[in-house]
Amino acid sequence: MSLTVPYRWRSTSMGLARLAALLGLALFATVPQPARAAGYSDMIIDVNSGKIVHETNADEARFPASLAKIMTLYVTFDMIERKRLNLDTDLVISDYDANAQPSKLGLHTGDKIRVSDAIKALVTASANDVARAIAENLGGDEEKFARYMTWQAHKLGMTNTTFRNASGLPDPEQTTTARDYVTLSLRLYDDFPQYFSYFKTTYFAYGRARYRNHNGLLFNFQGSDGIKTGYTHASGFNLAASVHRGGMHVIGVIFGERSVGERNSRMRNLLTAALSHASASHTRVPARLQVQVAEKRTGTNRTVKITQAVAAAPKEFAEPETPVAPSSKAAAVRPASRSATALARPAPAPQAVAEAAEPSPAAGPVNPLPGPFHVQIGAFGSEAEARQRLGTAMGTAGDVLAGHRAAALAFNAPDRIWYRARFAGFDRPAADQTCLALKARHLECIVMRAD
Repeated sequence: MSLTVPYRWRSTSMGLARLAALLGLALFATVPQPARAAGYSDMIIDVNSGKIVHETNADEARFPASLAKIMTLYVTFDMIERKRLNLDTDLVISDYDANAQPSKLGLHTGDKIRVSDAIKALVTASANDVARAIAENLGGDEEKFARYMTWQAHKLGMTNTTFRNASGLPDPEQTTTARDYVTLSLRLYDDFPQYFSYFKTTYFAYGRARYRNHNGLLFNFQGSDGIKTGYTHASGFNLAASVHRGGMHVIGVIFGERSVGERNSRMRNLLTAALSHASASHTRVPARLQVQVAEKRTGTNRTVKITQAVAAAPKEFAEPETPVAPSSKAAAVRPASRSATALARPAPAPQAVAEAAEPSPAAGPVNPLPGPFHVQIGAFGSEAEARQRLGTAMGTAGDVLAGHRAAALAFNAPDRIWYRARFAGFDRPAADQTCLALKARHLECIVMRAD
């Protein structure tokens, strides 16, 4: 992250502690208003022994949000193992994919993305356009793919889970439980150990953008190796987390926390407690998936039409047949149209369309607040304190700050979460003038680049 410090603040008369309080220590994420519409649930399992060490409302229905992408990836890994596609296969982007709600990579109709990059995009950036592309390329349309996801979930023992899309974007019929997601996390680890490491990808570079994994535990909780976060306004803040430490291995799932900070803090506490009693002996017998590999590969043409891989799954979730290796004609770009059933389904109300991924703990290709410069008035130990300071600043200098968006931006330091109090939407001269005006009213501040 680049930053610019006004000349007045370069003076040696300013103490290091004062500068640190204003700057903070790391990259940031927008923090939305608290949400716990679906209620709170959690479950922690000792992976080595298979023992459930903690649970709260583990069988209550919850919205998965972007945790739905874990099942999207499970199906993808399964199809790779069945030789119906490979990591170099190109997925073609349709109009429907490109028009997905954020968070997304911003791909355009006709673009192509390799399966290997698509996996990383889901793990790190929680890209909804890519999730849709996987669904359409493998299933023909997202509705068919979601039916297959549900069939696969039930096959794994996730009997209280129903999927309606591949991304986790809001759908009132898309529900799961903490117990089911512990089951899914375990099955991913057991069935696809060769791909599970994707979930500890910290950064993903694509084009000219670099994406930081939304899972802050990867950066500040020893032994973390995945797996994924999720957020919508209806679900609250969700997290599935895996930690290896000292020969012990625990997996935890949280649904419905109020904020990134509360969710991560609670998960750290639950995992720490579980690790203190976890077994280092591997006594659990994994329930591994028996993969029947197709005899024919998908062919040498990297851009392939592989919709038959999943599209054959009927409504009763029967196992799809192995597709025939595609011909050269199969490499044509898929139509952008969706199924008649999917088109007939009413779109969610505007208020319900929230990101199916929590705000990133780092700047992505587009900064979450307007730029190009921000005025920061401090970094604080809680979101409430940061918001209180923003309110104080508005009360003291509302005439100077009018029209500039205020936000408490969370970031992960090595040992805790901090919250930066910022006002956004300045050019450099305006930011410098605003900061000088705030100092004249005894408010400390610093100018920082938005990126």
